[in-house]
Amino acid sequence: MALDAESFSLLRASVQRFIDDRLKPAEDTLEELDDVPADIVADMKEMGLFGISIPESYGGIGLSMSQECDVVYDLGHTAFAFRSVFGTNVGIGSQGILMDGTEEQKQAYLPKIASGDLIISFALTEPNAGSDAASLQTRAELDGDHYIINGTKRFITNAPRAGAFTLMARTGGPGASGISAFIVPADTPGISLGKPDKKMGQRGTKTCDVVLENARVPAANIIGGVPGVGFKTAMKVLDRGRLHLSALACGMAHRLITDAVAYAKERKQFGKPIGDFQLIQGMLADSQAELYAGLSMMRDCAQRYDAKPVGKSDPEVSMLASCTKMFCTEMVGRVADRAVQIHGGAGYIAEYTAERFYRDVRLLRLYEGTTQIQQVIIAKHLLRD
Repeated sequence: MALDAESFSLLRASVQRFIDDRLKPAEDTLEELDDVPADIVADMKEMGLFGISIPESYGGIGLSMSQECDVVYDLGHTAFAFRSVFGTNVGIGSQGILMDGTEEQKQAYLPKIASGDLIISFALTEPNAGSDAASLQTRAELDGDHYIINGTKRFITNAPRAGAFTLMARTGGPGASGISAFIVPADTPGISLGKPDKKMGQRGTKTCDVVLENARVPAANIIGGVPGVGFKTAMKVLDRGRLHLSALACGMAHRLITDAVAYAKERKQFGKPIGDFQLIQGMLADSQAELYAGLSMMRDCAQRYDAKPVGKSDPEVSMLASCTKMFCTEMVGRVADRAVQIHGGAGYIAEYTAERFYRDVRLLRLYEGTTQIQQVIIAKHLLRD
């Protein structure tokens, strides 16, 4: 699955113009309102951004992993929340249906997800299940041709906007083999949302709890129609998501470096631009070298992802995706810290990119698997092989 080179070049150019002309000028408004303006969301739908990873046969644009990473890299150059609006549609919300869903499920949901008419979220994390996803406690009990679902999901991205959830619940015994993946409409009786989370950064992104109390969901809504394989679906989805976040981290690092370089050229101390001082140059050079390493890893791993059979897991690619996610998200944290340092006191003031991105990038090391979970995945792969 990939868009032809000429069409992709035109798409990417239009996305870059959209970022420069519409998104960057709206960053202050986003920060003040803690929300993405509705007209910008409408423009994103018109551009097809909600369906970049969904095949053309289901109404999407059908980008390869490498192409998706290029577009997400560009979107990393502006406020995190703009990409977050459609991030779950492109990634963890839709990919389980695309990879493991029945043809009927794909036809019913993917075109609406691709158009942005349906916002879909990924509901896995719980108050007592995060890194240890196999320990989730949300329970789905079979009742005729329906399941009765009870439990609480936590930190669910785009839950306040969602029209449906890709939701993991326990249909069998303990461990990963007892977990099933459901498509759950948000208007299902028994579903309620917690209060919006107040976060360290990423203003404009929406997360909250999703509470299920005797929610009746048709058994036909199990992804793929087969109970007990939901954990495998979730893990396959995360490989792609980790590369997506790696590309985002690289884009954010490039924006931070670009703004830090501009500031170092204009800010003067001791009679000359601070960029003339070697200690400032050292921080810029370290940041650029680390970004280059991250980009190289991300592009190589994305190509490997595209080369494997569609919908099939590859342990080597999964391990390399963990390497890439770990390095790139840790890297952008260091770049953001240096950017604040280069800006000095101004780097602690909210109107500068350095201050905002410093708060925003911190989450990248936590979700879609913490840095420590990536280390475990990498080490287990090495020891097993």
